[in-house]
Amino acid sequence: MKRHAAFLADERFGLTRQLRRAAVSIPANIAESFVKRGVADKLRYLNIAQGSLEESGYYLMLATDLGIAELISLEAKIDECSRMIDAYAQSMRSSRE
Repeated sequence: MKRHAAFLADERFGLTRQLRRAAVSIPANIAESFVKRGVADKLRYLNIAQGSLEESGYYLMLATDLGIAELISLEAKIDECSRMIDAYAQSMRSSRE
């Protein structure tokens, strides 16, 4: 029993650390896209932000599957963020044309 509890604590810590890293990367890459001069560079950073958002979503699903937390309610927020990043990237592509 004690080893199982230790495993869950370690797993929770590792998962929390990974989720935090991915979540912080989302706005950091969006912010970095603002200072880039070329549209291609801006789009690249938005793509990285989108990847970090998807990674965060995966960690939330994993935490739910492992019984560490109940985070399904955040799915809608992740989808909304994804749509906003996509719309911003699309507006960048359109401005290039």
